[in-house]
Amino acid sequence: MWTIINFVLFFGTFVALLVVLNAFAKKVSELERQRAELEVEEDRVFDFLHGLGEAFSEGVRSSELHRLIVESAVRILDAHGGALYLAGKNDGVLAPAFISKGCPPMVAVPRHVLDQAESSPIALESFLRLHPVRSGDGIIGECWESGQARYLEGTDTGIAGTRSAMVGPLVYRRKILGVLGLANGPMSTPFGPADLKVFRAITEQGAFALYNEVVYSEAGEKKRLDHDLEIARDIQSILLPSSSPSVPSYDLSGLNIPARQVSGDYFDYIRMDPSRLGVTIADVSGKGIPASLIMAMCRSVIRSEAVGKTSASEVLRRVNRQLYPDIKEDMFISMAYLILDADGRHITLARAGHDAPLLYRASTGEVEKLNPKGMALGIDSGEVFNRVCADYSFGLEKGDCILLYTDGASEALDQDGMEYGLPRLVQSLQASAPHGAANVVKCVAEDVKAFAGAYPQHDDITLIAIAKT
Repeated sequence: MWTIINFVLFFGTFVALLVVLNAFAKKVSELERQRAELEVEEDRVFDFLHGLGEAFSEGVRSSELHRLIVESAVRILDAHGGALYLAGKNDGVLAPAFISKGCPPMVAVPRHVLDQAESSPIALESFLRLHPVRSGDGIIGECWESGQARYLEGTDTGIAGTRSAMVGPLVYRRKILGVLGLANGPMSTPFGPADLKVFRAITEQGAFALYNEVVYSEAGEKKRLDHDLEIARDIQSILLPSSSPSVPSYDLSGLNIPARQVSGDYFDYIRMDPSRLGVTIADVSGKGIPASLIMAMCRSVIRSEAVGKTSASEVLRRVNRQLYPDIKEDMFISMAYLILDADGRHITLARAGHDAPLLYRASTGEVEKLNPKGMALGIDSGEVFNRVCADYSFGLEKGDCILLYTDGASEALDQDGMEYGLPRLVQSLQASAPHGAANVVKCVAEDVKAFAGAYPQHDDITLIAIAKT
């Protein structure tokens, strides 16, 4: 009796153990299958990343990157075709970036285009490559609108002759950069859940690649722009005096410190004849490249008009007449122009809205402003400008010194927002004038720099000192 019972118990235990072992074997087999699928997914994603890495190492162009994303996704997921649409900056539409050969349309196609395509297949291809996609337009536009990846099969794709399709947004930093779509033909195996996982990974990495490409492109563009600006600065330095001329009875010195790579300030010495020298300083409204271009134009005009003229105001009138038609309404030029005679006792000044030059008198140590009337160049065609612009004549004694400057010096700011100001400029001139023109320019520039400290220079600084010897 006990033998039978023991046998039954043993047999039952054995059967239960077989059941458990069989279940365990099935579980192991399922885990092995899942692991194999995961390895395949990882291999496919790594294949995609490897292609992107090689492309970036070779300095891929935008068009090549777009092609690589689509063709790699098509190859890795064994799709019939694919399309990549990218978001524009401001126009609110997706533009076709790359559509693989034979890719079915993933956007709504007008009836007349489909009719044309029956006799001329290129009509459909041209439409797809040129037609922008708006929100909700076809499965591409719907994906852009929802921001969600989708798997579609059969008639749900809305694409004739397509068995299955996947569309997904390319999102980076919560911004949709574009939409990628893949489609399979009617005779192809439909995409599966594992394919959708790989597809999502591809869209994530594709978005990252697109973002990096933009950063890389902008960095390259900035590098090229910086190089061009360096060339522009070198050219501009040629337009400004490299040294001060030797003039009987005078000691001259000038300096230009641009706030950016190029300057909108201008100063020049113009040899009119053996006994006279023209000295000019100007400040174009604005900064950077636009101001520097106006500066170059201003230099050309005043150099052509100054020769042979004994009236400083007449020179400015002629300059204004030539520049006015070519200057934008929101731009102008302030300028001061002096004519120095060799005897040192006859100086003619005309001012076109520029900061009043400062005159240091050695006999008293006092500083006065030379403030004749005048309005800026380029504001008026000539009716008002010609009436208010006039010559102002004066003389210098030994030790006297004139300082011409742009507002980049007088309006320099420190870290607390305090302005350097005219009183400090006057004090700096008084302290340095007894030691010559070069010392004036050097001391004023250093004083302004020391005042501003670490606060960045916000405007160009130009200084000219003219001392009577």
